[in-house]
Amino acid sequence: MSTPPERDLIISASRHATAWMAEHRVSLGFSTYQAGKLFLIGLNPDGKLSIYERTFNRCMGLYASPDAQQLWMASLYQLWRMDNYVPAGGQTPDGYDALYVPTVGYTTGDIDTHDIGMRADGSPIFAATLFNCLATTSPGYSLKPIWKPPFISKLVPEDRCHLNGLACEPSSGEPAYVTAVSRSDVSDGWRDRRTGGGIVMDVRTDEVVAEGLSMPHSPRLHPEFPGRVWLLNAGTGFFGYIDTAGGDGTFHEVAFCPGFGRGMAFVGRYAIVGLSAARENRTFSGMPLDENLGSRDAEPRCALHIISLDTGSTEHWIRIEGVVRELYDVIALNGVQRPKLLGFKTEEIHRMLRLDTDQ
Repeated sequence: MSTPPERDLIISASRHATAWMAEHRVSLGFSTYQAGKLFLIGLNPDGKLSIYERTFNRCMGLYASPDAQQLWMASLYQLWRMDNYVPAGGQTPDGYDALYVPTVGYTTGDIDTHDIGMRADGSPIFAATLFNCLATTSPGYSLKPIWKPPFISKLVPEDRCHLNGLACEPSSGEPAYVTAVSRSDVSDGWRDRRTGGGIVMDVRTDEVVAEGLSMPHSPRLHPEFPGRVWLLNAGTGFFGYIDTAGGDGTFHEVAFCPGFGRGMAFVGRYAIVGLSAARENRTFSGMPLDENLGSRDAEPRCALHIISLDTGSTEHWIRIEGVVRELYDVIALNGVQRPKLLGFKTEEIHRMLRLDTDQ
């Protein structure tokens, strides 16, 4: 008996999600290394969802500049910068108001790059998870390490603590906090500490500011909430924050999210949180998330949840069903209504020619 094919991709939105996107004039993006795709979601002229995707092998960490003129994306062995080719207020011939084209690529090797940040000088910072450190690019090298936790005894490609998340200062872009699944200093040791071994560290002081977490991901800083590190306690299903301004390291639960949380971006006083459906392997099973879903009679979903930071309510959602079941990162494209991007699988990029004549 043959196995039925996987369902086609289905992306649907809650009743007022598109109106929310139009009101905030924002588009959203997400990466899925499971499917090897980068998706950009905006609005068509009729107000319905505009969905554009391109293939990139094992795409994970994403970064969008505040003005949405640049995107950065980590793939299997490269880090790519994508530039918007559409001038402000303009459109492509087919009606898109942003066109992202890969213009600069760094070959890093397969270092399992997770979260990406950006310094004020335009240089990228990223979590080089295989090497348990933060790093940047360096001509002629795979990476240049710039920080590692003090409990990591040496820089070796062993993914000891699974350092995955990076929160940068909103004003300077300098690294501020990281998340790691454990404090392990042996190869692959983090897998034995998935429940309760997770930590948040202050990069500037080497201090552990929170512990006892379960597979924490996606730490972020919001300029309107000083002293808070927002993050996803993914192994439990909760989105919340750590109070670093005189707090005791307690994780404050703000909202339960029915899925494995990874990827977060802010739009005003809202968080856009990425969720993944059930993962069918030992690493991502047997955690408190399973019990928390069961107590709520809920199934894990692949989705984007739009959560109010003031009330903790999930006011809107975008669900992804079918072949895509896992997300990694989420970005918000401010001021962009209908984005498009080019990849390497079609010939469009062959004909994308621009001259710099400002001389």
